[in-house]
Amino acid sequence: MSHRLLVLPLLGLLLGLAAAPIWALETIRDQEIAQCLPGEIATWGDGQDRPAVATPMVFVYDHTSAPAWFTEAVVLAAVKAAAQAWSPCGIGGNTADQPAGAAIAKGAIVVQWSDKSSGGNFGLANLTQKTLSLGPAAFQMLRTRNPAHDARETLQMVISHEMGHLFGLMAHSRRCVDVTSYYSNGKGEQCLLRDASQFRSVPEYRSAFPTACDLQRCRRANGNSK
Repeated sequence: MSHRLLVLPLLGLLLGLAAAPIWALETIRDQEIAQCLPGEIATWGDGQDRPAVATPMVFVYDHTSAPAWFTEAVVLAAVKAAAQAWSPCGIGGNTADQPAGAAIAKGAIVVQWSDKSSGGNFGLANLTQKTLSLGPAAFQMLRTRNPAHDARETLQMVISHEMGHLFGLMAHSRRCVDVTSYYSNGKGEQCLLRDASQFRSVPEYRSAFPTACDLQRCRRANGNSK
């Protein structure tokens, strides 16, 4: 079983959309990230949330085939940051301090670079194989189309998104700001915002880390809250 982060939701980044420096709009987005109001949780109905693939969640990183502009330290830091951001879900998430081979033998989740395993997408989580695959070709396309963009932001968002599937969030969120979201279902239906006028206020409306609603769903999926 696998879940992917589609290329189309990142089209705004690829085309280099400019951010509008409107503090009021930023504040509304920040509130959406920090709050999960009653009735706000909504998904696209494309999956059934379930418990995490492992308890605790241990991640190991393989830098093989990574794009040259991403150092091992940068990617590993993004993995650690995502695991820490998901920790309020109630399941420990960390990176292994032991050799990769030993960690994998104990059921650790491997974060790796592979166009094949990522299916040509920016990222793909495989729950059966316990892998989180990043797509070198997709990040090369981003670099080619928008060389001024700081790809570390996209890297962080992709890792956080795919890690969410491994933590049990199988259905994609319909809240635009959630890291587990996608913006459109391809049938003319769009994601949800508190204020639709602010969607273009930033190049990527989706959060780089799990939001309050992402974490609430995660806790419910893992039996840590009602």
